[in-house]
Amino acid sequence: MGMPSGIELLVIAGVILLLFGGKKIPELAKGLGSGIKNFKKAVKDDEVADAASDAAEKIEGEVKSAAKTASEDSQKA
Repeated sequence: MGMPSGIELLVIAGVILLLFGGKKIPELAKGLGSGIKNFKKAVKDDEVADAASDAAEKIEGEVKSAAKTASEDSQKA
């Protein structure tokens, strides 16, 4: 089961053309393209949100550490 040959691709294209017609194929391709674009955008947005969340947690930890250090310093003085 490798890649289909040239004749097999032509048969597949012919069947798709018969099933959907010449006018529907551009609409299907446009829908498929926009779906892929939206999927990539969602993945990218999810990665950005994860990175922002990680950065916020890191900053929060540093702020707590600094506050603890400042509190200990003020108690010593």
